[in-house]
Amino acid sequence: MPFIHTQTNVRVSEEKEAAIKEKLGKAISLFPGKSEYWLMLRFTDSARMWFRGYRNVPMAMVEVELFGSAEATVCERMTATICDVLHGELNIPAEHIYVNYTFSEVWGWNGKNF
Repeated sequence: MPFIHTQTNVRVSEEKEAAIKEKLGKAISLFPGKSEYWLMLRFTDSARMWFRGYRNVPMAMVEVELFGSAEATVCERMTATICDVLHGELNIPAEHIYVNYTFSEVWGWNGKNF
């Protein structure tokens, strides 16, 4: 039950969104037992954001939420992948990207909880 929300101050075209979706869909398998089949994504583009006192530089805040937990080394590899994807697709420098991980032991789907 992974969920990734990517919020950026950059405009994301439908083509770029599809490319990012495909790459994150593959990357989610870095987490044991996770796959694109269960991955939900949300994109918020052209957001009003500030970083280091500036708002006119490309930036992103990415939230990765998972049912269960993950090892720190896997999260590090996922962070590197997310930064590579956003730099490659949207030209956002890695030093302008925050990635936050949230783990949950309770996750609801289809009218019930796991």
